[in-house]
Parts: sequence; C-alpha cells; structure tokens
Amino acid sequence: MKDVVVGLGEIGKPMFKLISKSIKTVGYDKNTKLNPKSNQKYVELPTRFIHICIPFNKSFYTNLKKSTKKFSPKSIVIHSTISPGTTSWLQAKFNIPIIYSATRGVHKRMLRDLRRYTKFFAIQKNAPDAKWASSQFSLLMRKAGVKTKRMSNPLTLELGKIVCDTSYYGWLINYAQISQMVTSKYKVDYDEMWSFANEIHKFLGNRPKLFPGFIGGHCVIPNLDLIHDKTLDEIKKMNSLYSRKIKNKKTSV
Repeated sequence: MKDVVVGLGEIGKPMFKLISKSIKTVGYDKNTKLNPKSNQKYVELPTRFIHICIPFNKSFYTNLKKSTKKFSPKSIVIHSTISPGTTSWLQAKFNIPIIYSATRGVHKRMLRDLRRYTKFFAIQKNAPDAKWASSQFSLLMRKAGVKTKRMSNPLTLELGKIVCDTSYYGWLINYAQISQMVTSKYKVDYDEMWSFANEIHKFLGNRPKLFPGFIGGHCVIPNLDLIHDKTLDEIKKMNSLYSRKIKNKKTSV
C-alpha cells in the first residue's frame, strides 16, 4: 500500500517529506523533474490516499479526475485552499471518500509548521467509507507526529481557512495600511504612534501591530476570489488605495 502526493510545490513537497517517513509514498508533479527517483519502487503498489496539493483553478476538477484515474486511490485528501462548497460538490461526483484538510503555515517553513499545527479535516457525513477514511487519515498524521481534529463538515473548514486565516490576516494588514496613511498625512512617526498600544496589547491581547506593507503573494488576495464576498473584497480595495497613496512601500506578504 502506498500514498501519492499530487503537486510538489510549496505545499506538496513538504507534505511528501512529512508522510514519506510513515508510509511508502509517491510524489507526482506535471513537472517530471520534481518527481522523486524512489517513485519507481512503489508505482505498482495499490494506492490508499492521493493527497491533492495543486492550486485551485478552472482545471482543478479535470486534474483531480486525471490523478484519480492514474492512481486508483481508495480515498482523496485535498490540502489545497478551495472555494466553499467544493468538497460537497466533488463528493457527489466520486464514489470514494473525499477528505478536506486545510493547510496552515508559512511557505518557507512549511514542513516545520505542518508538524506544529493541528491538522483540521472534515468529510461529508454521507461519503462512502467515511469512518474508514477518517481513521486512516488520523492514523497517518499521528504516525507523522501531527495532531488532528475533525470538524463537523467540510464547508465550515473551507470557510475557516479563508475567513479566519488568510482574509483575517489581510484585514489586520489593512488596518496597518490605514495607520500608515494617517501618519503620513499628519507627518508623525508610525512606530512612535503605535507604541501607545503596546501595553494594551500586552494586557488585553487585542491591539496587534502589523507591518504596513502592500499585500502581495499568492494567498491573501487570491483566496478572496475563492469566496466572492463583497465585504471581504474591501481588503482588495484598501490594498489598492494604499498602493496609490504610499510611495516607497514594501510588501507585507
């Protein structure tokens, strides 16, 4: 029995390193130069999980079908950030259980963060062999030294990844951007002004000071396009305003 990690990028590569110490693992990427030489030893073994670590885009479903056809897994685990409702939609199209397990961590230290954070996961209640898939995934993570927590349904977790992680971070950066635009307008020092909140944050924990840079990268802003929420889209608008107002700005993420 083997597991397969599909997509060996910023999430897939550390995921491969994480689980390959616990089970025979094949790493598969469309860029064949990234595929481990060890693949040949395990290619004929039956597949338990395919771990999906590819970007969520218009080709996601097509690529998932191709990977499923290629490896014939007993179950699918999606580690990518996806649009709310995707797991339920996919489960209706596959006759094997699909687990959604959102990834948390910073890309440059992802392997360390995979081991540090609890791995949340969820599966549709009506998914075939849901109990088996859940227990096998929890066991795999436990062998890799990772704690797990099962949520009641995939939709809650899909929303949690976007609303409580990347968008929340973006909102905090937005306030730092607003703060810098204010200090620029009144020509006062940003750090000195924010020092007023240091003790408040120390005692109450609710006045975090963030670096007021431009939101770049491929998490915070791109993930907003997965949820299509007008209120959350204000993060993008504020980021654009900041870009126009502040000269010599740096990038936060």
